[in-house]
This record gives sequence, structure tokens and C-alpha cells, in this order.
Amino acid sequence: MKALDADFNALYSDMGRDSIPPEKLLRAQLLMAFYTIHSERQLMEQIDYNLLFRWFGGFSMDDKVWNHSVFSRNRDRLLEGEVSHRFFARALSRAEEAELLSKEHFSVDGTLIEALASHKSYRPKDEDGPPGGGGRNPTVDFHGEKHSRDTHESKTDKDAYLFKKSKGSESKLAYLGHILMENRHGLVVSAKVTQATGTAERETAADLVDALGGTQRITLGADKNYDTQGFVEELREIKITPHVAQNDTNRSSDIDEGITRHPGYASSQMIRKRIDECFGWAKTIGGLRKSRFIGREKLDFQFVMTFAAYNLIRMHNLGVVSC
Repeated sequence: MKALDADFNALYSDMGRDSIPPEKLLRAQLLMAFYTIHSERQLMEQIDYNLLFRWFGGFSMDDKVWNHSVFSRNRDRLLEGEVSHRFFARALSRAEEAELLSKEHFSVDGTLIEALASHKSYRPKDEDGPPGGGGRNPTVDFHGEKHSRDTHESKTDKDAYLFKKSKGSESKLAYLGHILMENRHGLVVSAKVTQATGTAERETAADLVDALGGTQRITLGADKNYDTQGFVEELREIKITPHVAQNDTNRSSDIDEGITRHPGYASSQMIRKRIDECFGWAKTIGGLRKSRFIGREKLDFQFVMTFAAYNLIRMHNLGVVSC
């Protein structure tokens, strides 16, 4: 990662020089995404005996590896300066310099990320203590109990909501992760985690694409979940052509023939499916199937760093970033 040393050094000067240097923290976070390391304790063990990890992390053969709890405390410093978003932007700027990014055609989607909390922790808000019986793992009977966000919350992770992505699937305490992908080379240009609600995907999609700025008209590919009157009208108001898959099952679609008849619509519908490759890598390799943290803010840090790692891998495959 020698090509990114200047970026690390810039972040290093911003964060200060006490305790663990920020560029080493960032490198360690990238290692977790690159090599599917599930915990910071496991990461410290890997750095201790793996020469490749020592080289990448900036350790000499004799350097003592950090204690995992010290590493966790220092990692929290990165949240204060939104370093993950800044590093993501710096990595993406290399793709922009190499003219890899499309400025006209994008795709958006969201995925469910399981929270670090069990279903048993979803209890009434006015309940003070844990349910009785069962010791550390109490027996909880949910039969006949109505769960509502107005009356219930997770006692472990209050930011997590009980949610299911599709009909017929089980409800889980979860968050929603959203990404905006450019259609030329499938690079992620924006990433964000929100609480899991029925409207979060469409609301966040509009925010992400609006944040792109610019004055030229762009297209946005998306699946059937985004085919609603409010979302389509909102895109048109901000001069975005909605290349959204038509949801005409038992209803009329808000995407008319004026859009679908153009060849660009068919291209957007074909290319937007590549966004599943981004999520697939992030969940199987990057470790995003389930959050490592409690709370939306820390999960957002993990989410953005994981897609920064994805972009670096993608750019390396395209011959832009050399290791």
C-alpha cells in the first residue's frame, strides 16, 4: 500500500501523535476487511505471528503488538474525526484521478446487517431488569406478545430495530447499510448505515445521490423497492432520471414508457445488479454479515472502512493501486 502512504500521513497529522498512530490503526482496519478477521483480539494475534501483517501494519520483527483493549480504545478516536469517511474519500479520489468513475450513471441499493444483539434483548421499554429464570440465558416466551417500536427496544443495542427485508423472512434486530455505485467500473462512491425502517432505503438513496452535487442530469438504477410515487417524483425534482425497475405486481408502476423505451434504461437495469457483488464481497470477505459493534455510529465506521477496502481491491484489479 505504498501508493497511499501520503494519504495516511495526512490523516496522521490531523489526528495527533499520542498512543497508536492513526495510519497504523487504519492499516489494521483494512487488514480486518482484506482477510476476513472477525475480532480485534484475533487481529492482534495475527499481527503477532504473521510477517505479512507486521509489514503492512508498519511493525518490525521485534516490535511488541498492541493489547486488543488498547487498540479498541484508540480505534474509537477515529470515530471522532470521521476518519473512515475521510479515508474513503481519499481512496476514491485516486479512482477519480485515474478517470475510472462515471459522472452520469449510478446505482443504489441497501442490505440488512444483523445487529450485535439477540432477539431476547428486545423487551418492553419500561422493563427495568432482565426476565426471570434461566440465569445468564433466560427463557423468554414471545408467544402472543405484540412487538412495537413505540413500546419495545433492544436492551443491548438501543439503535437496532426489529426488521425483515422481505415477506416470509424472519425478523431480526438489524441495521440497513446503503451504497451508491457508479456504473462504469462498479466502484462504491458513497456508503452509509441507518436504522432499519420501511422507508430508510428510499430516503437514504435520495440523500446519497443528492450529495453528489453537479448540474448535469444523471441516471439512477434501483430495484423494485424504489418504485414509489414519492421517490420517483423526488428524483425528478433534483434532475435525476429514475432508472428504477418497474413494480407492476397488483399495481401500476410509477416508471412510465417515456423512461423504459430508452436503451439506457435496459443498460442501467443490467448493470445495477453488480451492486450485489459489492454487498457479497463485503459480507463474505469484509465481515459485514453481522456488526462487530454495538451502536449505529460504530457500525457506520466498520461499513465505510469495509467499502474503502473493497474499492482498493477493485482498483488494484484495474491496475490503479499497487501493493
